[in-house]
Amino acid sequence: MRALLPYLALYKRHKWLLSLGVVLAIVTLLASIGLLTLSGWFLSASAVVGVAGLYSFNYMLPAAGVRGAAIIRTAGRYFERLVSHDATFRVLQHLRVFTFSKLLPLSPAGLARFRQGELLNRVVADVDTLDHLYLRVISPLVGALVVILVVTFGLSLLDMTLALTLGGIMLATLFILPPVFYRAGKPTGESLTRLRGQYRQQVTAWLQGQAELSLFNASTRYRQQMEQTEMNWHEAQRRQSELTALSQAMMLLIGGVAVITMLWMAAGGVGDNKQPGALIALFVFCALAAFEALAPVTGAFQHLGQVIASALRISQITEQQPEVSFPAAATTVPSQVSLTLKQVSFRYPQQPQWALDGISAQITAGEHVAILGRTGCGKSTLLQLLTRAWDPQHGEILLNNRPVSEFDEASLRQAMSVVPQRVHLFSATLRDNLLLAKPDATDADLTVVLQRTGLDKLLEDSGLNSWLGEGGRQLSGGELRRLAIARALLHDAPLMLLDEPTEGLDATTERQILDLLTVVMQEKTVLMVTHRLRGLARFDQIIVMDNGQIIEHGSHADLLAKQGRYYQFTQRL
Repeated sequence: MRALLPYLALYKRHKWLLSLGVVLAIVTLLASIGLLTLSGWFLSASAVVGVAGLYSFNYMLPAAGVRGAAIIRTAGRYFERLVSHDATFRVLQHLRVFTFSKLLPLSPAGLARFRQGELLNRVVADVDTLDHLYLRVISPLVGALVVILVVTFGLSLLDMTLALTLGGIMLATLFILPPVFYRAGKPTGESLTRLRGQYRQQVTAWLQGQAELSLFNASTRYRQQMEQTEMNWHEAQRRQSELTALSQAMMLLIGGVAVITMLWMAAGGVGDNKQPGALIALFVFCALAAFEALAPVTGAFQHLGQVIASALRISQITEQQPEVSFPAAATTVPSQVSLTLKQVSFRYPQQPQWALDGISAQITAGEHVAILGRTGCGKSTLLQLLTRAWDPQHGEILLNNRPVSEFDEASLRQAMSVVPQRVHLFSATLRDNLLLAKPDATDADLTVVLQRTGLDKLLEDSGLNSWLGEGGRQLSGGELRRLAIARALLHDAPLMLLDEPTEGLDATTERQILDLLTVVMQEKTVLMVTHRLRGLARFDQIIVMDNGQIIEHGSHADLLAKQGRYYQFTQRL
């Protein structure tokens, strides 16, 4: 239960709205009980007095009470659903923001051990499961407890013994059955949460890996694994349905026993009235209606297992401490950036080999540097250290002769523009995807930067309102790279970090991209990671890496004259 405490704290933001939902639920339950109780008594009393007593029997007041209870029940149910669901959606909104705000500082170190499908399932499905906490646990439990107290007090005005008997049966049911079915349903709820996450993770991996699975003839085997997980999931759902049916059967049984008990005890007299007549129906129908109010409680506690399991899965992520912490004090964003690396060494967690081993380099402001090397030599890792996705275990990185760890996150992000190897686009308009880099940019600014990067074609037809779709599927590889460069230019940072900007492009497009970079980034400090040699002659400095170390550095002409590793690379062309 402790796992729910951080999420219960979020309910305080909407405590009045949530409390109003509980109050409306209680009013609705009481109106429903009053309707059935009063209707049963009214019909029985009318039958007892017969035709002869119609003139002396006040049937107007009970009839008005029945109509009033029916109206209150209908209106109360409507507004209770309206308020409760609105409050729940507001809580879920804050919960999603809270969860994402905890996830963001963890990227990428704290999230590296989670697959994309698993992470998505925890952020979406597990967060959605937490809405059961209010709608199916807290509200029914509080409502049932208040109903028991009100019904017991109301019936005690007629007969204390009968009231306490019915109240005692209901109270015992409330405190015994829910914990029993919670214990019985906890393993099933945990299995449901785990299997749901596992199945969605497998589906996501299956969709993303269709090409590889088909290529290696593994699609059928993987599909069988998915089907087995789905069967296990259905089996867990079947077990939970059986528990739900059992809880309802137990509630019907106890309710039937309570009704028979009320019928038997009320037949002997109600209060001082030894001939209770229609009062017998009052107690019997009140017991029937009251147990209807208790019906959701036992089933609700079965969902508590799923809620706790989902809360634990979310807490496994949100309670992690970020690998990198930023100072709170704001720092000034420099207009020109120089970089200094002093004996920087880094290795990934639980990895014996150093990804970077004693890297030292000096990059002056405005200098264009290419970082060359085989795949896995540490090029991209170096860029991640510059952006403080990780911190080195040894050594120091200086930005304008100041440790990069002294910059607050906002200032550091403002000082850098990153063009990743894999360009991420949202399923939104062209304008929305560009505004990520500069939210206050005008349409004129966006148009200029698109024209500057050779993306005039995207302005045809719908212009900036063009829908790019998920991942920008209708764009070519060259257009994706140009769009990433356009966002980097909009961000207008003095330091540009380019990770394989020409990877996967044909020679013509690669040359166009390199020509574009030369023109638009003349006054900026540029670090471009690559393992291709085209266009490197135009860079001020070339750094050659291997096994996490810098083995050569200098200009294109100097490295050719040394006839070292860089010279060997050029001879292979």
